[in-house]
Amino acid sequence: MQNKVEVKRVTDPEDLEQVFAIRRKVFVDEQNCPPELEWEFEDESTHFLGTVGDVPAGAARWRKTDKGYKLERFAVLQEFRGKGMGRALVQTVLDNLPEEAGYIYLNAQLTAIGLYEKFGFVKEGPQFEEAGIQHFKMVKKS
Repeated sequence: MQNKVEVKRVTDPEDLEQVFAIRRKVFVDEQNCPPELEWEFEDESTHFLGTVGDVPAGAARWRKTDKGYKLERFAVLQEFRGKGMGRALVQTVLDNLPEEAGYIYLNAQLTAIGLYEKFGFVKEGPQFEEAGIQHFKMVKKS
């Protein structure tokens, strides 16, 4: 039986707590990111919750910066990886950006570069470390 993958924009405090719980499990517990680096810009960000069936499985957000629109905090719980949640999150976040969003970028962990390339993102600049994890800046070109 195939469970349906869905992603929705969320503002409800209960949904946001699920978003933050997914991020805590992936970034803080699994990847050992410092908690103080994980929670910033929450009030100015647009948040998304991904579910498989009715089970919370993934999270992401975007926010407007002085450079453009930054996609951030893509997280998929381990048991749901490889099942389309990452693709669904990226597509939904991109679909939700304002029409005037011209410059769209993100900082991609090395393991996620292939996913973002499928959506027209290209690496820009040198590899760098963020929260103890190697990344590349990627910019949407198509």
